[in-house]
Amino acid sequence: MTDTVKGAAPAGEPILQVRNLVKHFPLTRGIVFQKQVGAVKAVDGISFDLHRGETLGIVGESGCGKSTVAKLLMNLERATSGEVFYKGEDITRLSGRALKAVRRNIQMVFQDPYTSLNPRMTVGDIIGEPFDIHPEVAPKGDRRKRVQELLDVVGLNPEYVNRYPHQFSGGQRQRIGIARGLALNPEIIICDEPVSALDVSVQAQVVNLMEKLQDEFGLSYIFIAHDLSIVRHISDRVGVMYLGRMAEIGTDAEIYEHPTHPYTQALLSAVPVPDPQAREQRAAGADSGAAAGRGRIILSGDVPSPADPPSGCRFRTRCWKAQDRCAQEQPLLAVPEVFRGSGTPAEHESACHFAEERATAEAA
Repeated sequence: MTDTVKGAAPAGEPILQVRNLVKHFPLTRGIVFQKQVGAVKAVDGISFDLHRGETLGIVGESGCGKSTVAKLLMNLERATSGEVFYKGEDITRLSGRALKAVRRNIQMVFQDPYTSLNPRMTVGDIIGEPFDIHPEVAPKGDRRKRVQELLDVVGLNPEYVNRYPHQFSGGQRQRIGIARGLALNPEIIICDEPVSALDVSVQAQVVNLMEKLQDEFGLSYIFIAHDLSIVRHISDRVGVMYLGRMAEIGTDAEIYEHPTHPYTQALLSAVPVPDPQAREQRAAGADSGAAAGRGRIILSGDVPSPADPPSGCRFRTRCWKAQDRCAQEQPLLAVPEVFRGSGTPAEHESACHFAEERATAEAA
């Protein structure tokens, strides 16, 4: 069973600690003698913890660096700087056998179930492939049985072991990807938008399966997505990314009910409201400028380029609260002053000089 209560602040030592993680991709000019003329700052100083049995959701717009973070945690991309501690060991410095041993305990479920499975391999070979890399986990004579057990665990018929990916639906393919991720009995699974390519009716089934597996095996998840509703359903804590940095992080209840960063407030204001009466109230709030935090917040301008981000606060070019200080000083992720001494969990941190519990004005 997991060590955390859904939506509650985590307890105990983190199983994964990320400190000032940076990934810059160089921009070069020239064909023969290439000269670096800049860099795309995909991830620019991310820090967070992941506790045993916890789900940390990471949300943000496309291009904010979410998937790059996933690759850095797996060491599929080498970090420019920063540290990722797994049980106290910095895995960014590992290679060869040491990195291979760590990857056994940190697995990944990819976004697209149609391209992440080799169409020329049977389901049995796909799920059993990790055993070729880590033969100590399952002897050859036991592999077919182990693969069938994994198929059963993710809700598929164990007799499908000889079928090929094209014979399955999108939801079934993602279940196969999850089974492959479970093969080595990992402690952490990084889920890079695992349901975004699926139909809405199938998304809930896959998310419910992942929650069931978490309870059964004590897994820790990093769940990357852009759908705020799904992230709220599955996450214990939520981190909001904007242009390579963490804008706000806290328990799901704090983030969704008491957002303090203007970007988080704008994201949440765009979440569809199924109740017609609630929709009318939101529209009235947006039109009148009243009902702070209830109306739709329309951001002005486009997301700046990660190759040339704004000085100071990266959100300031689209923020209705921006002042001179925002251009001169980068806000640090910290408990907002409005919450200090109020009993609000210390895990709720915001990177805004003027963080507030609710939006006090609508964007231009």
